[in-house]
Amino acid sequence: MKIGIIREGKVPPDSRVPIIPTQCAYILDKYAVDMKVQRSDGRCYSNQEYIDEGINVVDSVDDCEVLMGVKEVPIDQLVPNKTYLFFSHTIKKQAYNRKLLLAILEKNIRLIDYETLTDEKGKRLIAFGRFAGIVGAHNGIMTYGARTGSFSLKRMNDCKDYAEAKDHYKKLKFPAFKTVVTGTGRVASGAVEVLDHMNIRRVSPEEFLSNDYAEAVYTQLACKDYVEHKEGLDFENSDFYKNPEAYKSQFDAYTKVTDLLINGIYWDNKAPAFFSKADMKKSDFKISVIADVTCDIAPVSSIPSTLFASTIADPLFGYNVETEKVDDLHKEGVVDMMTIDNLPNEMPRDASESFGEQFIASVLSELINSENSEVIERATVAKNGKLGSHFQYLKDYVAGS
Repeated sequence: MKIGIIREGKVPPDSRVPIIPTQCAYILDKYAVDMKVQRSDGRCYSNQEYIDEGINVVDSVDDCEVLMGVKEVPIDQLVPNKTYLFFSHTIKKQAYNRKLLLAILEKNIRLIDYETLTDEKGKRLIAFGRFAGIVGAHNGIMTYGARTGSFSLKRMNDCKDYAEAKDHYKKLKFPAFKTVVTGTGRVASGAVEVLDHMNIRRVSPEEFLSNDYAEAVYTQLACKDYVEHKEGLDFENSDFYKNPEAYKSQFDAYTKVTDLLINGIYWDNKAPAFFSKADMKKSDFKISVIADVTCDIAPVSSIPSTLFASTIADPLFGYNVETEKVDDLHKEGVVDMMTIDNLPNEMPRDASESFGEQFIASVLSELINSENSEVIERATVAKNGKLGSHFQYLKDYVAGS
């Protein structure tokens, strides 16, 4: 098998890599695989770092059968009849990437989406989620400090690595404010990791709702904490995941006592949003900063004020609750929004190393033996010009209906 690491083509650019230089060298030594890296000056690992590990750095990887990247590949850069691995952002019928999936089908490309690589129990095998949560929480706290003027926190991408950021956390002194983290997966766990390193005290959801505090505190919400069955039935995780449309939000109580919301859930299109634009207009809606790591774009989203994905270069925008439009930051009646959709790229070397470790441990052998791999079959969005067996639900999306 010949694997090519492609140059990232999406704008704004992403400097992460799916496999770092030392990992490429390990793969060449341990597996019956040839590897090439397409020359790029935009990676967090330089061309020379790959060359130093004995990896062939070339202008084109079109002779490789498997092409690996990170973000969506621009349509005009897709090579027909190849196997691609990247985050396609099509599996939730994202309107902005429908043409990408159409092109993949037309070009007879086998698309394996990292997001859908799972074990037999449905647990994801490979993800950048922890780092998205780490940077998302960092940026949320940073934004709250800037809005209130009560403390200053520098950007994560101005730190050499997470270790430097943690040293900075030790010097921070926080006012009293309350933070909600939603979710229990990799993203939320990364967010919680940051809050713990900042020595922000964790309290239970019940304590969070009922008490005032003279210090910064946070709580973490699982699904059972913010939704309830429309018919009053007992909450069951399995039923919620299977029938999210049968549930409604019960997040209203948190909007009245929360200053900062860090959203780290994996959201199903049929699941209820946390709150509506009308809810945000209420006088007792207290949330002033939202770090939406999930970053599903409104109107099909868990956060209705996530109007678009912001960028690392321009990370924040203000959402005016009355006009429902973009406004200046830090104003009364404006919620400060952080909606970067490639957060791990603020600490790309740490994130890339972790991602490559996961790929080697859980995916590489499956990819090499892909014709007999259920893991690869479950993650194959498209093959031979048709949707994969697990993605037939995208037919109406492809058809444009």
